[in-house]
Amino acid sequence: MVGAYLMESNALIKRYVTESGTPWVQHVSNPSAHNRLIIARITWVEVLSALARRQREGSLSPGGIAGAARAIRYDIDTSYQVIELDRSLAEAAGQLVTRHPPRAYDAIQLASALNIYPAFGDARHTMLTFVSADDRLLAIAQAEGLPTDNPNRHL
Repeated sequence: MVGAYLMESNALIKRYVTESGTPWVQHVSNPSAHNRLIIARITWVEVLSALARRQREGSLSPGGIAGAARAIRYDIDTSYQVIELDRSLAEAAGQLVTRHPPRAYDAIQLASALNIYPAFGDARHTMLTFVSADDRLLAIAQAEGLPTDNPNRHL
């Protein structure tokens, strides 16, 4: 079965920077798998922030950051379905922070998945999975009724 994956930032970065969970993310995102890959627009900002943090910590060179950023930009432009932040999505994220409370960007990521999840109601063809490496965020997603996965659990 072909899958659809909303890749939250800390999962998606594993496609571009080798760390725990990278092989699984690369498998899921391989074009030959024919999976739909979906991201929230803010993922670009979050991934660049994570890359810059790695440079400050000394685990990634400026050239490594530039290469990863180019690859991510290319994939955003060609491979990912991007969920735009609009008023209704911001309102949904605001409701999430009052119910659970996730961090603000995490609420936007989760609201993005919740917003499109009904379109995947017929799981016989394509099922949407919310993917994150943050167990706290995954618990909130599960409480909201989303199927989830954590790339760090696939060794």
